[in-house]
Amino acid sequence: MTSVENSLNELLARHVPTDEKEREDLERMRAFAVELARPFSREQERAHFTGSAVVVDPAGERVVMVHHGKLHRWLQPGGHAEEGDAGDMEATALREAREETGCRVRLHERAPRPLDVDVHTIPARKAEPEHLHLDVRYLVVAEDPEALAHDPGESFGAQWLTWDEALERADEAPLRRMLEKARAAVRAG
Repeated sequence: MTSVENSLNELLARHVPTDEKEREDLERMRAFAVELARPFSREQERAHFTGSAVVVDPAGERVVMVHHGKLHRWLQPGGHAEEGDAGDMEATALREAREETGCRVRLHERAPRPLDVDVHTIPARKAEPEHLHLDVRYLVVAEDPEALAHDPGESFGAQWLTWDEALERADEAPLRRMLEKARAAVRAG
C-alpha cells in the first residue's frame, strides 16, 4: 500500500459519522479506498474520491453556495482530485474552493477534518457513465470574502448566504447535515 493510500485510509478511519446515511457512506468509502486501483482518478468509472468545502466568511456568519453548472443545484464548492493534489483530500477541497469562489481560503482551525463524508450518484452525461462521487468535505474560511466570484465554466453563480438561507436551498438531507455541522463548528468557537 502506498503512502497516499495509507493517508486516505487513516483519514477515513478517524472520521466519526453523525447519522446512519453517513455511517453507511463511510463504510462504502473505506471499501472503495482499498478496492480501487486509482481512487482519485476520474478514469475509475464506477467511483472516485472528490473533495469539497463549506466556505464561510471570517465571522462564520455567512456561507457560500454555488449554482452547479452540470447538476443545476445549489451546492458547496468541490470537485475532482488532480494529480497536483497528490492524494491529499484537504488540498483538493482547498483548491476547489479557491477555483470556484475566487477567494483565498484556509482550513477552519477548530473543525473536524474531514467535517463530513458523502457518497452520491452522478448521472451519466455524454461519454461519462453514471458513477459515484466519494466526497470528503471540509470547513474552510475565506480570508477575503469580498473577492467572491464564480467560474462560469463551473457554475451559474456563487452567493454569500446566511445559514438559514443556505439551509433553505439545501435540497437533500446530506447537504443539510453538512451545513448544520459547519454552523455548529463555527459557533463553537
